[in-house]
Amino acid sequence: MSFYETDCQSFFQFLKTEKRYSPHTLTNYQRDLNRFIEFCKQNKITSWNKIDHQHIRSYVAQIHRKGLGGKSIQRSLSSIRSLFNFLLRNKIAEKNPALGVSAPKSSRKLPEVLTPDDLDNLMRLDEKNPLAVRDMAIMELLYGCGLRLAELIGLDTHKIEWQGKTLDVTGKGSKQRIIPFGEKAETALKKWMKQRNHFAKENEQAVFVSQRGTRISASSVQQRLKKWAQFKGLDRRCYPHLMRHSYASHILESSHDLRAVQELLGHANLSTTQIYTHLDFQHLAKIYDSAHPRAKVITKK
Repeated sequence: MSFYETDCQSFFQFLKTEKRYSPHTLTNYQRDLNRFIEFCKQNKITSWNKIDHQHIRSYVAQIHRKGLGGKSIQRSLSSIRSLFNFLLRNKIAEKNPALGVSAPKSSRKLPEVLTPDDLDNLMRLDEKNPLAVRDMAIMELLYGCGLRLAELIGLDTHKIEWQGKTLDVTGKGSKQRIIPFGEKAETALKKWMKQRNHFAKENEQAVFVSQRGTRISASSVQQRLKKWAQFKGLDRRCYPHLMRHSYASHILESSHDLRAVQELLGHANLSTTQIYTHLDFQHLAKIYDSAHPRAKVITKK
């Protein structure tokens, strides 16, 4: 094992145990850094201290040529900067060569959302099927509470406050937040909790469990959503974060309260939430174009 792998393993352990990053975030870090280490090996770089700004810029240019977008490159640079900060603190490296290197700019892609009709269709499931009851509750929390996938699968039974209708979830960076849930989510959850007793193993704390009785995996939730979307004839791919995007967009469209949506979503920065403002404006522009009498220029022949 080279020094690259040894030091990166220590870094990943730090992220897991001290920073308490989610498995999804750790996977992204590993993917980004494995790609960077391969670049270093190809260029026969034999120590962290021999990596300079020019190497980082060359790496950015290489992955950009291979089709990586600005957002993905920015995340990769963030992973490299975090690694070197760790190496600096542990006196393994003497500098952080990724500081000051920026990703190429790319147009910001607006998130996709489901229409209320699509959601209504998707969440009408067979209540006699226990797994359908579970999946119904999953979708109600993903959309009704705007949960991230990691927050959903990490939810434990004692984190549901039934009287106040709130969930205590652990978000990014192990940050706790309280999220309210409505009547539909409450109904779906209660139906599932009755069925859950037939599946969950003794002492299992997870709200959502698989047929094996243990905490459901992220891939299982993704596959189940995809299955139901295909079964219901939706003309688009359905995935957990699409439900969260839809929740955010619909809440903002109704309330126009950006700060409240930021709190509900658990965004550290308001700029992250502002993407839904652009989406809301896009929706209003479409309404204007289709309905306003002066939206179209009428030319006389």
